[in-house]
Amino acid sequence: MSATVFGACMWVCTAMHAQGNYEIQVYGSETVAPKSLMVELHSNFTPDGQKYVIDSVYPTNHQEHETLELTEGITDWSEVGFYVFTSEQNGHGVQWVGDHIRPRVRVPPSWHWPIGVSVSTEVGYQRAVYSPDTWTWEIRPIIDKQIGRWYLAFNPALERIWHGPDVNQGVGFSPAAKAGYDFTKVINAGFEYYADYCSITSPCPVHQQQQQLFAVTDLNVSPKWEINVGVGVGPTSATDHWIVKGILGRRFDWGRNKSDVQ
Repeated sequence: MSATVFGACMWVCTAMHAQGNYEIQVYGSETVAPKSLMVELHSNFTPDGQKYVIDSVYPTNHQEHETLELTEGITDWSEVGFYVFTSEQNGHGVQWVGDHIRPRVRVPPSWHWPIGVSVSTEVGYQRAVYSPDTWTWEIRPIIDKQIGRWYLAFNPALERIWHGPDVNQGVGFSPAAKAGYDFTKVINAGFEYYADYCSITSPCPVHQQQQQLFAVTDLNVSPKWEINVGVGVGPTSATDHWIVKGILGRRFDWGRNKSDVQ
């Protein structure tokens, strides 16, 4: 068996477990303020990824993903987010990939917990040419803490596939974590980790798991803006080898503007 065929066969065994690189982000516990809208653009490019069309699924190599995320604050402890995923690749042009909706609640600030805690649930669809598992459901607990100049966050996400070849896998486990340090009031730099261990009750062998480690920088230029950039490496055969990502977000407070006019 040639190396090319072997690599393709290995990817078939693992691709169903790898999460799409459309919105690469470790969530913090805070929700968007009520009567405010957060608009984010997630831009991710894969310089070195999977290079073959397998079971009608497009390769990830040299794919550019642009994801529009709109998050509306409902109360001081709840929000609703909506995603539009797109992909651009030589030979396929710009394509709509799918949509997700994500309501989230958090422990209210008035409770004065020593750590930040929130929970999101995300339901969505992706076209089969980009993900063989087309309908998915995720529950993502979110825990974070600011300790001096250090910021730490952990997202032990649980996933359930509703339609696709992995529907019998059961509950999947896809944790994410972040550690960042405030070098200045503006610059926070550190690392983000993302993984997909397949089933939570029967994890895949390590070479079939998705593992990604990103070196990232966050620029805190203003409370209204979110800026995050990073470069990630995937050391396992189930993971794209190199990914470059960026997040640009802007908060719009339409409720306050209205009251100011009155």
